[in-house]
Amino acid sequence: MKHIKDLREYLRLLADIGELKEIDVEVDWNLEIGAIIRRCYDLRAPAPLFNKIKNIENGFRVLGGSAGVSRQKGLYLSRIALSLGLSPHSTAHEIINTLASSIGKDGIPPKIISSGACQENIMTGPDVDLMRFPSPFLHQRDGGRYINTWGTIIVETPDRSWTNWSITRIMLLNKNRMTGLVVPMQHIGMIHQMWKDENKPMPFALAVGCEPAVPFFSAMHLPAFVDEADVLGAHFGEPIEVVPCKTVDLKVPATCEIVIEGTVSNTETVSEGPMGEFAGYTGDSRPQPVFNVSAITYRSNPILPVVVAGVPVEDTHTCCGTVMAAMVLAELWKHNFPAASCFCLFESALHWLVVTVNRPSHSEESTKKLAHMAKEIIFKSKAGLDIPKVILLDDDIDPSNVSEVVWAFATRCHPDTDSHFYKHESTLPLIHYLTMAERKDASSTKVVYNGLLPSFDRSEISSFKYGYPADVQEKVLSNWKRYGFSD
Repeated sequence: MKHIKDLREYLRLLADIGELKEIDVEVDWNLEIGAIIRRCYDLRAPAPLFNKIKNIENGFRVLGGSAGVSRQKGLYLSRIALSLGLSPHSTAHEIINTLASSIGKDGIPPKIISSGACQENIMTGPDVDLMRFPSPFLHQRDGGRYINTWGTIIVETPDRSWTNWSITRIMLLNKNRMTGLVVPMQHIGMIHQMWKDENKPMPFALAVGCEPAVPFFSAMHLPAFVDEADVLGAHFGEPIEVVPCKTVDLKVPATCEIVIEGTVSNTETVSEGPMGEFAGYTGDSRPQPVFNVSAITYRSNPILPVVVAGVPVEDTHTCCGTVMAAMVLAELWKHNFPAASCFCLFESALHWLVVTVNRPSHSEESTKKLAHMAKEIIFKSKAGLDIPKVILLDDDIDPSNVSEVVWAFATRCHPDTDSHFYKHESTLPLIHYLTMAERKDASSTKVVYNGLLPSFDRSEISSFKYGYPADVQEKVLSNWKRYGFSD
């Protein structure tokens, strides 16, 4: 496993496999950058790195699609795999199962070092100016410019017993003030409330442009009082290096591109949003706390990674979907559920979790028990909070292959006997189809679709993989180009 410790090293590796496109033509932070990145998502094009931005000083850059999917054969998940230390040719099964195996390991805390590249340049006091950075106006209906869509917010409890990393969007207000989502039911909201209970603002550090694994671990729904940085260390078998901030008592990844330090108000709120969101629709505007900035540090020629959230497939789906699937798989294994693998289909905008089950055959009654067992484990888990729909399928199906999943779901799941609905389950309020009452209560109906067949013979499946003897398959594949096909 290769631990990539620097965003710039990661970009060099992307360039080596044709997954990075540097753009030297001047582009506008006002909608143009967002539109280009959205088009890149649609085409599964290389990650765009914008080197020249209108009305922004030379050297300040923007990166899009750092965790996007590829159109190159065998490299569909290459950016995810490289970010997590794996081969760019890794399959979804390899990525999810490797990450799931890391979740149960003993944590390795960060290593504190005295200085890092993230503090090559420093702005404090009256010199603080957020407007120097090329924060883009991403969607035409957004409420403002967003300086953070991919960076990690770092906060600690007042007693310093828990350091939490998370990703939350942050909107600019002026040169030294921002606002962003602080959701009460999430860990950042819980910690913010602890500071409010002490009548104090909450110190924060926003680390933008970290090593590529950091967003994935920041997106994990870990139990309270478990540090994401420790789990990242366990995954790589070595600690991440961090440095102390300049004006708040927090520590940030040493190689990140930009660090914004300050405090989150315990009294003042402003309107945040709306913004295009991961489900593919523009969300609502709502009051959120003010982030007061006390310092900005940054690397020379800094890179600001951004996500243009919306219709799949974009980085929110690849990042959150990957870690949600891995965390659910780890939870299923812990409870001895016979799961082969899991995958949050990117095309479903994180609404479908597909679980494949290891088994040669089962009775009709046992498949119902498995469906109920899956519900009890998944919907009661931290990772399951965000998952509204679960599809159980046999392990002849690749859960990351949308064509296979749609076929199996359509042909194996009886709408009457195989759809199991569960009312009043905790849910993510950002899910688009929820009623206003459900959003307010963060509670709604969830469903498990049981596509497990009581028994079947795989030779009955009429496909290339299962419908022909191995020697015939091998002959066809070895002669494919001789037949005149290019791919």
